[in-house]
Amino acid sequence: MSIISIALTGAQAAQVALSTVSQNVANAATDGYTRQSTLLASLGSSRSGVSAGEGVKVSSLQRFSDGYKNLQLWQAASELGRRESAQPYLTQLERIVGDDDSGIGAGLDELFAAFNAASVEPTSTPLRQQVISAADALSQRFVSLQQSLANQRSAIMQQRDALATEATTLATAVADLNRQITAAQATGGSASTLLDERDRKIDALASIASIQVVEQNDGSLNVTLRNGMPLVVGTRAATLTMNPGTTPTLQVDFASQSYSVASGVLGGELGGLGSYLEEVLEPMSASVAELASSVATSVNGLLAGGYDLDGNAGAPLFVFDSATNRLSVNGALSARQLAFSSDAAKPGNSDVLQQLIALPTQSVTLPLLGSVQLSDAWSQLVGDLGSRSAQNQAALKTAETVRDQAEQNWKSTAGVNQDEEAASLIQFQQMYQANMKVIAVANELFDSTLQMFG
Repeated sequence: MSIISIALTGAQAAQVALSTVSQNVANAATDGYTRQSTLLASLGSSRSGVSAGEGVKVSSLQRFSDGYKNLQLWQAASELGRRESAQPYLTQLERIVGDDDSGIGAGLDELFAAFNAASVEPTSTPLRQQVISAADALSQRFVSLQQSLANQRSAIMQQRDALATEATTLATAVADLNRQITAAQATGGSASTLLDERDRKIDALASIASIQVVEQNDGSLNVTLRNGMPLVVGTRAATLTMNPGTTPTLQVDFASQSYSVASGVLGGELGGLGSYLEEVLEPMSASVAELASSVATSVNGLLAGGYDLDGNAGAPLFVFDSATNRLSVNGALSARQLAFSSDAAKPGNSDVLQQLIALPTQSVTLPLLGSVQLSDAWSQLVGDLGSRSAQNQAALKTAETVRDQAEQNWKSTAGVNQDEEAASLIQFQQMYQANMKVIAVANELFDSTLQMFG
């Protein structure tokens, strides 16, 4: 093979290498870009006799991707998504229940303060009316809080529906990229850009739910949920939807099969929202309803055993609707009808009123706390929520640190190093120039040879 032909292979290889370096430099700031390098191989002689070889060839383009580091990145994304999704709701709920001016605790204090004030003069109409006003204010606080809890639940349901739809879109995109990648690799083409795009889609999918990823021999990736439920198998993708209900589950439809997945095994944003719903919001809603019911039952029970200013048997102060868990004040009750006396003949008797004042020492059983005194119930609910929020915030900071470390670890292999690329740029520039010099020398030799025979 001629010197010119050999040098030409070197110049062409240098051009490919320079193009690869240029691609790396151009995408140094591109999110998720994996750097590449040019692998060169010597061309041996195909002729008999003494020959150094026939030049160089580009054997392949190497993509600096580490499967283990990718998995670390995706696992970190799942944990971060799980913690991030729940924290805004925890913070919002903590602010709502901890409000001293509009919280249930302040409402209970005002009611029992009104009872205590009425005990000074049990027959006073203004003081009796103050009790009804305090009871009405307390019921409105319960209604407002329960509406806030219902709004949170509705927002979580909508967010989970949106996430399930997004996960379906991402799974479909990964399956389509599997098809494009296997086709490109089968024909010897470069699939680096497609591989980067697939990794980005999987990273986004991992943020929504914890996943497992297995590479196949043809270059495709199979993606499953943490419990093995399929999301992507080759070029086929699952469809994800949320099943409605008190404790919604994720439905995975793949091929002709349907699977139901509980929140506890989902992980990611879906798992975080599901855990918050099941472990915090629903128990809090049940505890608020039970507290409202206990207050109504206790107060009404004591009043039922008393007599009003006209000697009539006591009527209820509160009305609790067990179907809606709504607490309200008996609109038909007047101040005179508050049954504070234990003796029909003695309107100024305050025996029942004294029992009402002592109600805060009574025990109530709440789903989130168990058995507690009525006076401590709300503060303990607030404290329990604050503790859960603080724990999630600490876990969130840890998850952010782990994710940052995983990204740095990934970049140490796949990221573009400007100094390395600058050195490679000089190296392949010199290689190209040297080969062009060889071609120039070969041309001079050829011209000299022609002159000899001219």
